[in-house]
Amino acid sequence: MKKGGKECGDMRIEAYNQVAQLYQSSNTKNTTQTAKANGMGRDQVQISSTGKDYHVAKAAVSEAADIREDKVADIKARIKAGTYDVSTDDFAEKLLNQYGNIL
Repeated sequence: MKKGGKECGDMRIEAYNQVAQLYQSSNTKNTTQTAKANGMGRDQVQISSTGKDYHVAKAAVSEAADIREDKVADIKARIKAGTYDVSTDDFAEKLLNQYGNIL
């Protein structure tokens, strides 16, 4: 069907497009106004005191040496001198304790 040189279908599509544009622009304005009213204009991060404590502890551990040089030097010196003695009973007890913890 033609009406004034245009088909009715074209008019409907054009009207739909105009309504969609109006809806989108008003929806965007409403969303922006709502976000500002709710204080949602910017993202924020807050770190809990536990998180801050964890960060401080992690930094302290990363700065500490992995190897206790004083203990290693003492054991090396005793091995070299032939005075380093390991108790077989203590070793067996610790081994069994570790094995029991695994199971």
